[in-house]
Amino acid sequence: MFTIFGKKKIKEDVAVNIFINNLLDTVEKGFPEVAGIINDSPEFVTSPNISETNSEKFLLIIIAANLKYIPEHFNNNQDERITDLVFEQLSQVFGVNKETLEKVITEYQCYIAKVNQPSKNTLYGIAKAVFGKYNLNDYQDEYFKAMKSPNPMFLKRMDDIMESFIWNWEAFKEKYQIAN
Repeated sequence: MFTIFGKKKIKEDVAVNIFINNLLDTVEKGFPEVAGIINDSPEFVTSPNISETNSEKFLLIIIAANLKYIPEHFNNNQDERITDLVFEQLSQVFGVNKETLEKVITEYQCYIAKVNQPSKNTLYGIAKAVFGKYNLNDYQDEYFKAMKSPNPMFLKRMDDIMESFIWNWEAFKEKYQIAN
């Protein structure tokens, strides 16, 4: 339903459906480019040769990170309802039960936080999580490999790319009023 000068009103489940479909589509279309950038990174001594179809870990990282942003954009328990709907819908998409999916996503969120310490910036944590989950340390020069730390030039490039995989709730809420 449209108002003359207002936002289109949609239900939470519709908003979640739009969020999930766009997130899955962005990862499906964007991961081949991410894999190519990683494989061609001059910071690696040898190419990691990540397959363009090896996006499962990346998808879980992106979902986990995006769910961390939801409480920043919603209040009055709407964030909890939206997150719950995300898990319900994604569990159907992936064919797993909701509790299993919640456990896996929580583990990924903890992993992102762990590799990103002491920073609390989730965006920076995504690049570090990709680095860890795809075992990219194995392909670095001896200096960074011995430190078990990503080359800062690689991280900066990845941080810039990862921004494209974060859902823009502000822009979405400017267009839609989300009601339960």
